[in-house]
Amino acid sequence: MSYESFKRAVEMNLNMAFGTDAGVYPHGENAHELAARVALGQSPADAVRVATLNSARALGLDDRGEIATGKLADLIAVAGNPAEDVTLLQDVLFVMKAGTAYKLP
Repeated sequence: MSYESFKRAVEMNLNMAFGTDAGVYPHGENAHELAARVALGQSPADAVRVATLNSARALGLDDRGEIATGKLADLIAVAGNPAEDVTLLQDVLFVMKAGTAYKLP
């Protein structure tokens, strides 16, 4: 997708999902794409929503994508609010999968 096409999609408020088929970043560095999305006009909160809730919905997975009772307990923590600064997601301090902590600060 060209930059202009992406900007138009943001302006039109199209429903988007986050994926790894673009080949833009090596696996494990996908958070850098969020900053690129914000630089092209997507709000930080929308970029986070696209990478979480929208992507889960696009895959038909209603048990994840948001923090809510009854959802899978897969969480990360960063030093700040990624809905305001998505670059914080490039430095994950805490990881919990299925209720078990795998990375602690």
